Amino acid sequence: MVDTKLRRTQKEQLDQIFKAALDRVSPYKMMRDHVTMDGSLLRYNLDGKEAVLDLDQFSEVLVLGAGKATAPMALALEEILGPRISDGLVVVKYGHTEQLSRVRMIEAAHPVPDEQGVKAAAELLRLAERAKESSLVITLISGGGSALLPLPGFYQGEDAIQLTLSDKQQTTQTLLSCGADITEINCVRKHLSAIKGGRLLAAIAPARSINFILSDVVGDDLSSIASGLTAADVTTFSDALAIIEKYDLHKRIPVNVCRYLELGAAGKVEESLKPEAPALDLTSNVLMGTNRTALEAAAIEAEKLGYRVVRLTSRITGDTGEVAKMLTAIVADTNQYAMLGEPPLCIISGGEPVVVLTGKGKGGRNQQLALHVLKLMQQEPALYEGVSFLSAATDGNDGPTDAAGGYANLGLVQKCQELQLDIAAYLRDNDAYNFYSAINGLYITGPTNTNVCDLQIFLVN
Repeated sequence: MVDTKLRRTQKEQLDQIFKAALDRVSPYKMMRDHVTMDGSLLRYNLDGKEAVLDLDQFSEVLVLGAGKATAPMALALEEILGPRISDGLVVVKYGHTEQLSRVRMIEAAHPVPDEQGVKAAAELLRLAERAKESSLVITLISGGGSALLPLPGFYQGEDAIQLTLSDKQQTTQTLLSCGADITEINCVRKHLSAIKGGRLLAAIAPARSINFILSDVVGDDLSSIASGLTAADVTTFSDALAIIEKYDLHKRIPVNVCRYLELGAAGKVEESLKPEAPALDLTSNVLMGTNRTALEAAAIEAEKLGYRVVRLTSRITGDTGEVAKMLTAIVADTNQYAMLGEPPLCIISGGEPVVVLTGKGKGGRNQQLALHVLKLMQQEPALYEGVSFLSAATDGNDGPTDAAGGYANLGLVQKCQELQLDIAAYLRDNDAYNFYSAINGLYITGPTNTNVCDLQIFLVN
């Protein structure tokens, strides 16, 4: 007998499942759950075990942070530490704010950096360099931190080079549009920066530091989250150059950027922080939330609604069109042959697919992925009876839009046909946002103040 909860519309159920995932990775709640004070003792979870630090042994506590989720993290830390915080600064995306009283906050642009981000990064670095051996520095890091801290690198030798914000903006935009994945993008950005690739940690030393980190990177590589502000970096200037060559970007990025990377590869610019650096002995990286955490919370909520749940993976990557083909093939076989079991089923995955820009439209990777799925549903509707899909970004901003993502189901296929909209044309122009606006298929949450990649959810009734 079908659970009565399944009689709600699939759209309502998708929303409920996704919001359960958001609630689980609330930065504020995670800080309050993972960090406590007991007298002068700071207690926190490190690799599944409790770590304890006596704050009375430090002359001051400084709070540094960058990323879309760091404002609520800072708010929780203010409540936990109170007047023990001597000074602090977090850099957040415009609109991703909280009312803070002890930690200063600067808003800057994401995903393409702006001048406000340059000023904020310089101020953050100055605060890090102020730390003494007797200081404790607590850093709060989440996805988006890389774009929010665009502090350009420089070379002071013969034929000196001072990279500019414009250099970094053009390079970032080119990398975003060529199909490079987040690890490749961050490798290049780390080697054009004066603060990333562990350079923030190097500035903090010789102070002791604890780094609370929310992952938006597939696989949760600490050196990639926010371009590894407090982690060792095994990539090199030569690796960054190889990425430029892989996507044939030499003529699409500024000449200064190419020259700077070449100087670095020749050993003339200081490398990022390497695994043998002494600063790493003075720090602890605490991974607080991940895409897998959100995926599991979504799965639990789906089970409460009466669905049997299949957890595919939290490591989805690759072109949105190819990801759509793979996911819909699994769903079609399940709907037609019960390959993964009898319905009602909820099939969940997570990760971060990429979009190769071929047009000048408006959208993001989740809207593009959902539109690819909708196109496949339109081609063989009989395979997708009773199926609904949502792909959405956990930060609430899919690309440079106010939508988190988009839906796909046969009802939206029908609306598309009634309006005579050409899905293929919208896909070519990367204009999923305007397509979905026309058929009321956007998923809008507003800024969520968290960020752990994307979720893809299929309901099969």
